[in-house]
Amino acid sequence: MKESLHTLLNDSTPVLVDFFAEWCGPCKVQAPVLKEVKSDIGDSVRIIKIDVDKSPAIAQQYQVSGVPTLILFRNGQPIWRQSGVASKKQLVDVLRQHI
Repeated sequence: MKESLHTLLNDSTPVLVDFFAEWCGPCKVQAPVLKEVKSDIGDSVRIIKIDVDKSPAIAQQYQVSGVPTLILFRNGQPIWRQSGVASKKQLVDVLRQHI
């Protein structure tokens, strides 16, 4: 059973949301970086992907106007945000600050 987005974001475990689109070139560059980050960080952070074309209301709710946009949530609150491709080092550094 899939957890609802609301339940996921309100958890005490940090959740990194990757807002992306299938047609987006930079999003395709970001995807393997996120996989590497997940293998480094493990289960201390959840990483989920939201396709802005399939979920435009969610993208609008979080004021995502460009892709890729990464938003880190903890306890339902956005605590870090970046638009554009982020490097593995940058993401690991940010995530480790919030674990």
